Amino acid sequence: MHAFYSDQFVLPLPEGHRFPMAKYRMLREQLAEHLPAVQCLEAPRASDGELAYAHTPGYVDAIAQGTASAAVLREIGFPWSEAMAERARRSVGATIAACRAAREEGLAANIAGGTHHAYADKGGGFCVFNDAAVSARLMQAEQARLAVARGQPAWRVAIIDLDVHQGNGTAHIFRDDASVFTLSMHGQKNFPFRKEASDLDVDLPDGCRDDEYLQALE
Repeated sequence: MHAFYSDQFVLPLPEGHRFPMAKYRMLREQLAEHLPAVQCLEAPRASDGELAYAHTPGYVDAIAQGTASAAVLREIGFPWSEAMAERARRSVGATIAACRAAREEGLAANIAGGTHHAYADKGGGFCVFNDAAVSARLMQAEQARLAVARGQPAWRVAIIDLDVHQGNGTAHIFRDDASVFTLSMHGQKNFPFRKEASDLDVDLPDGCRDDEYLQALE
């Protein structure tokens, strides 16, 4: 199995910043120690064209060039830097690579994805670009080209989001797209406090235990 990483791109965050950037490197080290059958590969960078499957060109350019407004960066939660912009591309590139690997091999992973608070034209909650949204639409486009030649149907995609936070950006991007089903199972009272409507939202109460969680997921 292949897993893709981008932890070599460390953001220069202010002292005391609450985002635990080191967790990605620590996870890769644990995989290497305990699951040697998982081959960890460096993530490729997503191109402007790939990002445009889910994001507006103006937003992509603002992140690339460092011209995003202070309000946009405040909502993302990271100061802009070249490392921030590059890591955002690599995080999406890792999910694209994992999707392509899974298409051929059945299973693959991005160990630093899930940037589900990013909308088409803005980021949020430490999410710059939406890796699941970009990858879903790119895989549909690639499959469509094959489908014509092979007489296969176009792909429908299910995004199963099990973060404690609702996948608001993903829900908004696909709100009018019947070819992508969005499920978010999350803490009802947790961030974001203004939620978007997924195709299916499962709100869990504070203090939810394992049995309740697994029953809801089933």
